[in-house]
Order: sequence, then structure tokens, then C-alpha cells
Amino acid sequence: MNKPNVKGQRMVALFLLGNLLFNYPLLALFNKPSMVLGIPVLYIYVFGAWAGLIALLAYVAEKR
Repeated sequence: MNKPNVKGQRMVALFLLGNLLFNYPLLALFNKPSMVLGIPVLYIYVFGAWAGLIALLAYVAEKR
């Protein structure tokens, strides 16, 4: 298998995962009036998913 091809496929998969994570149905699940440590649950979800995607992208980009 060609290595750049695998890396590209993983990047596309992470792009699709990002689209899924930030799409309406999942965002609506976390849009609640509740708070965790004084922070709305939706904010925690958005920034956590964003940080997770960045970490996964860095891992895929740097993996040899």
C-alpha cells in the first residue's frame, strides 16, 4: 500500500468525523441548560471535540 495514500485517507476520515461532530443532531444533544463547573455543557463539548480533532490530526500528520 502507498503510504501517502493511507495518510490522505485518514485525513479525509478525520474531516468527515469533524463534520459529524459539529453537525446539528449532535450539537442539539449537548444544548442543555445545565452547567459543569459553571461552564455550559455545549461549550465543553465544542471545545473538547475541537481539541480532540486537532490532536488526532497532529497524530496522523506526524506519524511515519
